Amino acid sequence: MPAPTQERALAAAVQLLGARGVRALTHARVDEQAGLPAGSTSNWFRTRRAMLAGVCDWIAESERADLEPASMPQISTVEELVEGLSTVVELQTGPFATRTRARYALFLELADDPELGAPLRLQRHEFERWMDHIVVTVGLPDPVPAARALMALADGLLLHRLTVDPDLDARPVIERAVRALARP
Repeated sequence: MPAPTQERALAAAVQLLGARGVRALTHARVDEQAGLPAGSTSNWFRTRRAMLAGVCDWIAESERADLEPASMPQISTVEELVEGLSTVVELQTGPFATRTRARYALFLELADDPELGAPLRLQRHEFERWMDHIVVTVGLPDPVPAARALMALADGLLLHRLTVDPDLDARPVIERAVRALARP
């Protein structure tokens, strides 16, 4: 776990990424955003690559803490699946919107750098495994393709709410998709 001031720097870096994009991420801007003395961020992360690696790790750890499957309600019905996915979309585009934007910016920026983006992809795979488990528990036919379809739908809804229509009610879209996938 990072020291409290290092934690502030990483949170500030995510704020910058989510609000202003990857190009805004500099050691000096992170120090300023975090209210730290000049040079603090470069003491922890000597290079931009090291800072990006730290941010990727921080986002993945934060998402694991916030969306820990063990702490989530048990989902065993179609209605609970609709409610759960709707809640995740609301959280990721509401209280966690800046972090979600930062994650997407990093996914795009690091698409050609498998090593640096590994923590984010690993976190994504963990969420996919959780979704696989849920669709099996709910009893959806063809669970792996159903889980991938729901993940793709959620990604599309997240992007849509973050960029086009922040007030979109995602629940009816999710409900329609889940009920269609639940048909034998």
